[in-house]
Amino acid sequence: SIGHDCYLMAQAHVGHNSGDNEWYTPEPFIEAARACMGIIDCDPASTEIANRTVKAKQFFNKKDNGLIQEWNGNVWLNPPYAQPMIGFFAKAVSAKFEAHEIEQAIILVNNATETDWFARMAAAASAICFPTSRIKFLDPKGEPGAPLQGQALIYLGKQRDTFAQEFSRFGFVLFKP
Repeated sequence: SIGHDCYLMAQAHVGHNSGDNEWYTPEPFIEAARACMGIIDCDPASTEIANRTVKAKQFFNKKDNGLIQEWNGNVWLNPPYAQPMIGFFAKAVSAKFEAHEIEQAIILVNNATETDWFARMAAAASAICFPTSRIKFLDPKGEPGAPLQGQALIYLGKQRDTFAQEFSRFGFVLFKP
């Protein structure tokens, strides 16, 4: 079960992440997500700055603790990458999709295929895009960072062909058999 105070427990996983969670997704990826899903209803791990690009109908910030909130419809998720938060969000989005609480989701995470949290989302996924270059996330001032590893965009839903059409420009897309 996901704890109410889980945001307070976040610690950096030294081998995988700096612990700095204030990085924002570049607009082309958000546009592709919107083109795939039609609209973004919910962003459960966001900020006011991030939502200027995402334009989710509803978003939850750190204070709101999106893990304890009700999500709905089409979800965009670029979760905090620090442990244990990424694992909590991976479990939440997968469980909510499998329980039909949300219709579809696109999750942007590091391509940490060796982790339990990645395997959890991959098991629920219809398709996954592995970008051919590292995504240069933006800091709060809009400056691109220097990513240390590659990413994956995980799609949960029934529009896998549309997902492939939109995201294949970033890299290669794999379908779940």
